[in-house]
Amino acid sequence: MKSVTIKGEPRTSLGKKEAKKLRAAEKAPAVLYGGGETTHFSVDFSELRQLIYTPSVYLINIELDGKTHTAIMQDMQWHPVDEVVMHVDFLEISDDKTVKIELPIKIIGQAEGTKSGGKLSMNQRRLKVKALPGDLPDVIEIDVTKLILGQSIKVADLNVENVEFLDPQSNVIVSVITTRAARSAAGMELPEDMEEEGTEEGAEEGAEETSEE
Repeated sequence: MKSVTIKGEPRTSLGKKEAKKLRAAEKAPAVLYGGGETTHFSVDFSELRQLIYTPSVYLINIELDGKTHTAIMQDMQWHPVDEVVMHVDFLEISDDKTVKIELPIKIIGQAEGTKSGGKLSMNQRRLKVKALPGDLPDVIEIDVTKLILGQSIKVADLNVENVEFLDPQSNVIVSVITTRAARSAAGMELPEDMEEEGTEEGAEEGAEETSEE
């Protein structure tokens, strides 16, 4: 798994007033735990951007008080109105201990069923896994090339070396669903209650545009 480095500053004073001062200075209160001693520190908002505005997940090297700690981000709290990070939790990890983390899914290939008018449907964008830090991949790759109409890939179908999947084995991750176009091509009528939402929405939008004109 890829890693990024951020710099933190130890916090000597805690409490809501001190946290408010940090945010005013464009810093976020943070805590590092899991390595024995809990450490409170602050980190610049600019340092956090590389972790926030990306679908990727990283191992994080936190430079703090002359030492480097390897961690993963466990939780991030946001202000309910303003786009401001209120607090960040980091879990310190070690090479010999497994970690639990959510990894993004990457779809590979074009499903065979989509060539027949089917539609690829994603039910999950991330998967919960457990593995040693050195065995964690950047993403979970799923090849959908052989999927035909009506077929799906479940958690139970996945196999990544040294990685344990924690989501229910029966969970459907991706499937090829039958669309109106596919049914029409097969000479089948699609009942109104099985019509795709996208088709209905598209018709409504078209009607609105026509009325506006």
